[in-house]
Formats: sequence, C-alpha cells, structure tokens
Amino acid sequence: MPDAFPAARPMKPPLPLWPMTVVESHDVTPHMRRVTFALENGQAFDHKPGQDLVLIMTGDDGQPGRRHYTVRSLDKAAGRLDIDFVLHGHGGPAERWALAAKPGDTLEGRGPRGRTMINPAAAWHLFVGDETFLPGSFAMIESLPKGAKAFAFIEVADKADQQPLNAVCDVELEWLVRNGPAEPGSQRLIDRLALFAPRPGRGHAYVIGETSTVRTQRQGLIARGFEKSQISAEGYWRPGRQGG
Repeated sequence: MPDAFPAARPMKPPLPLWPMTVVESHDVTPHMRRVTFALENGQAFDHKPGQDLVLIMTGDDGQPGRRHYTVRSLDKAAGRLDIDFVLHGHGGPAERWALAAKPGDTLEGRGPRGRTMINPAAAWHLFVGDETFLPGSFAMIESLPKGAKAFAFIEVADKADQQPLNAVCDVELEWLVRNGPAEPGSQRLIDRLALFAPRPGRGHAYVIGETSTVRTQRQGLIARGFEKSQISAEGYWRPGRQGG
C-alpha cells in the first residue's frame, strides 16, 4: 500500500551570503550605471560569467525585497565586482538605490546563481536580447577564448547606449537602436533573430530579455530546428514586473 503522504523533497541549501560595500559608481552610458563593490572574502567568490547575485533591497512597501543582477565583471584577487544597473526611468527601488549609491554604502547579495552560462561544447554562440541582457552577454562573450566564434544582437534605447566590447574571441556585434523606451514583444529583435543563418556545427543560443519577446524567439528557434538543449532562454522582465 503506498504511503499516504509522499516524502518531502530535500530543501536546497541557502545560497552563500556576501556582504558588499560600494567602492564607486558611475554612469557607463545614459541608461546604464555601474556600481563597483568590495566583496568580503571575495577570493572565495566563485561564479561563471552569466550568473547573477540576489541583491537584498528595500522595496516600495518598506520590506526587504529581492532583485537579481548579473555580475558584469569580477576581480577575484582584489575582491571587487561590478554590477550594471539599467536605468529605465521608472524610479524603482533598484534604480533609486543605484543612482544614490556612494562609497561606503552596504548591500547584501546571495549567490551566485543561475543556469545561463557558456556552453563550452558549442561550435558557435549566439546572444540576443535587450539592454537588460547587455551586462550578462558581454561578460560571457568576453570570457570566450581566442578562436571561439560569437554573434550578438543587442537592442538599446539610443545610439549613446552602445558600449565597447573587450573580447578576444571572433565576435560579430550588431546594435539594434529603437530610439525610445523598451516595449514588450520587440519586433525588431524577433525579426533580426529570424534572419540569422545558423553556422555549421552545433551552436548555442542565449536569448534573454522581455518575457514575451523571449518566448516568441525561443519558439522560432525550435521551429527552425534548434533543439531545446541548444537554447538558454530567460525572461528578465515584463510590464509591471522585474525578474520575468
């Protein structure tokens, strides 16, 4: 006779907690602000490019809230890391915090976490997304070795939001400028990905951004013959909600 109450699933251990202190902050572009943190015991921080930290911030209701932000870069020896905050102009808690951040301010982060990271077995890599994916995609592209092949289609609000990419791999980067705020269902990104001709070999696509856009793009790739295991897709935001 089967048990009336199935065994409970084992609980995942809590993510490591990292006290973080602001060293400096500045605007990288008109819509991107970089905050550099000193990380307590940073030599023990082990992450893969593309992963994020869960930042503990006070929400509009005065209660602690969670915001997921990708690690843009890490200097393990110095115990410092950079996190880029997109400035949407909505005045949300994370944006307000980043704009006001000054040396000595503290924050707690948990992680690293996330399954979006480089597939080392891929013959080539395709990165597609809006500015919310810019920090993560650039971190991953810059981690690729010399001789690796990458393609990137990144949508930004304005030409002034384009950033330099410091990569040693062979990368073709194309900026898609929308001249305005982000909107759901980016036809510009959807159409550009549909025009991409896959290269020989088994590649991997990393598709990140607004949820409905990502869903459409993922379905399009599968319809064109991509296997699900060849696609890392994640909705970072949708109207009225950050974090997908």
